[in-house]
Amino acid sequence: MEISEKAPAKLNFSLDTPFRHLDGEPEWKMVMISIDLADYVHIKTRTDTNQITVRTDSGFLPCDHRNLAFQAAKKMQSLAQTHEGVDIYLDKKIPVAAGMGGGSSDAAAVLRGLNKLWALNFTLEQLAKIGLEIDSDVPFCIYSRPALVTGRGEIITPLKDLEHLNLVVAKPKDSVSTPTILKRIDYEHLTHQDVDGVAKAIMEDDYPQMIKKMGNTLEPLTSKYHPDILKIKQKMLSFGCDAAQMSGTGPTVFGICRNHSRAVRVTNSLRGFCREVYLVRPYSLKD
Repeated sequence: MEISEKAPAKLNFSLDTPFRHLDGEPEWKMVMISIDLADYVHIKTRTDTNQITVRTDSGFLPCDHRNLAFQAAKKMQSLAQTHEGVDIYLDKKIPVAAGMGGGSSDAAAVLRGLNKLWALNFTLEQLAKIGLEIDSDVPFCIYSRPALVTGRGEIITPLKDLEHLNLVVAKPKDSVSTPTILKRIDYEHLTHQDVDGVAKAIMEDDYPQMIKKMGNTLEPLTSKYHPDILKIKQKMLSFGCDAAQMSGTGPTVFGICRNHSRAVRVTNSLRGFCREVYLVRPYSLKD
């Protein structure tokens, strides 16, 4: 049996980490959305072996136990108590190590796909709890729709869809290690975000308030080591984006335009400064 699942990239419209737990893991408070830039995850179950294999068209990804899609298949295999093997092929479109949740979204796609193939009947909430054991972004990626995300990443509060927005996404040539950035957080000197204000603005369709309150607590930290982040952000704003900021731990930067023709203009202008530029729209995974 086989199935293909869409694995959308994510962006952080607001990102804050109020404190660090005693085990070293951050507490999160974020507004996240999915976009229509996506990987495609092809999953096939096998009865002739119990092995899990991962293949990809990207030369930048490990295909062993370090791969989050592999970890997701291993967990589902254990929960299903099956002797069937799994072959996974990742058709990568999301930039790697970019702060866009590509690995987490691939893992979420494997959880959703195997849940269907093996008729396990887990709810999305149950899959999100399983996903949290893999990475803090996996629970959101299980739902892949606008949400307020709190706790360690497992508390997902849905928000209104945002189809009317145009998003310009730019990935600098640098790659960023999320664990390295998280270890460098100095909680005594963090500037915190009005995450609830962003969520409220989305629910009230208040675009001016949303762009006014957007922000990423980690942007100053990552951009200290990767100055191209701020350069691209300034370019986006000068070219006409209504707001621009880093996503996740970086280095991807995105800008928002209400007007589609302006977003096209910003995208074309940015391509002179950055090789990986995408014009995308918000996306919501349907049940």
